[in-house]
Amino acid sequence: MYLPAPFLTDRAAVEDAHALISMHGDEAGFAAAARAEQYRTLGNHVHFARWRQIERLITYLSVEDVLDTVH
Repeated sequence: MYLPAPFLTDRAAVEDAHALISMHGDEAGFAAAARAEQYRTLGNHVHFARWRQIERLITYLSVEDVLDTVH
């Protein structure tokens, strides 16, 4: 299974992902997707892209298999 690592611009994205996982558990990815869609509707492409990356990070973290090289 190949799942590319998401691109993260700063630590705040990881903190936001952690907060959503803490609040929503298994539904955290859906919560991030909803926020992304909200910003898309508002026409804010920067925040839309940010929340899509957070959604991808949550998905990446939820996979239990080893996805890349382990050092």
